[in-house]
Amino acid sequence: MSQKSKANLLPAIFIISAVVVLVAVGSMYAFSRPDNTLQGQAEVSEYRVSGKVPGRIAEIRVKEGDFVRTGDTLVVLEAPDVEAKMSQARAAENAAAAQNRKAERGARQEQVSAAYEMWQKARAGVDIAEKSYGRMKRLYEQGVVTAQKFDEATAQRNAAVATAKAAKAQYDMARNGAQREDKEAAAAMVDRAKGAVNEVGAYLKETVLLASHDGEVTEIFPQIGELVGTGAPIMNVAIMKDMWVTFNVREDFLSHFAVGQTVEARVPALGDRRVKLKVYYMKDLGSFAAWKATKTTGQFDMKTFEVKAEPLEEVKGLRPGMSVIMDME
Repeated sequence: MSQKSKANLLPAIFIISAVVVLVAVGSMYAFSRPDNTLQGQAEVSEYRVSGKVPGRIAEIRVKEGDFVRTGDTLVVLEAPDVEAKMSQARAAENAAAAQNRKAERGARQEQVSAAYEMWQKARAGVDIAEKSYGRMKRLYEQGVVTAQKFDEATAQRNAAVATAKAAKAQYDMARNGAQREDKEAAAAMVDRAKGAVNEVGAYLKETVLLASHDGEVTEIFPQIGELVGTGAPIMNVAIMKDMWVTFNVREDFLSHFAVGQTVEARVPALGDRRVKLKVYYMKDLGSFAAWKATKTTGQFDMKTFEVKAEPLEEVKGLRPGMSVIMDME
């Protein structure tokens, strides 16, 4: 190679070497510089729709993505067992009500009349027995009849009087109706039967599942015709108005956060739209989320905190799961 060629090659080698050194130094600087970008995620409250009674899915009146309002019908279940129990409870209620009416009304008029006739018959027997007793007493005093005959007449008179008293009591009972305790017992049976109807009715209402809060249907688990058990999840509804952003913050960055403080972040999915957030919750995630020091000199293990912040105003288009970025200065 000529001296002229060598002279031309040296500057090129020098330039290439300088570029490699600059790239290496820049890479080392970029990787050694601490990452001051903090990534969080938008989240919302959700409630799970489930029923107290087992049954078969008869209707699903919403689909995923639908917005529902409080009181809207979401799912209708078929529960023939509960419907059968309602029939039994209503039959028991009717029987108890009939017994109560009977106790309140007392005996029928025919029974009262029969008791009255028995009392009158007993009274007539008393009259006859009194007359016989009077004759026997006079004859006994005259010494015409023996003491035994007089005693028999006396016993017949006493028996007739007792019979009349018993007939009078039967008549009074038929006329006055059932005792107060019997009436109270019959009324209590009616209340018990009504309670059973109300209890089964409460379970029957659980076959129609309603939205307990405004929100968006995010997931539907069973299909129409499938059986679901007690408490089995049927769908999830997200309360979109109750939204917040969760950050996992290493404690050396906690100086940027304080409960009640307002911070600014951006949402890449919305074209890096800027949003203002208010910090309202901060909690240690535990030792499992601690950052371990890689050097023994000048470093220490640092814990990670869960920080939650809510938007100061509604952010249109912000959906659960979207990333929210904070650029730490």
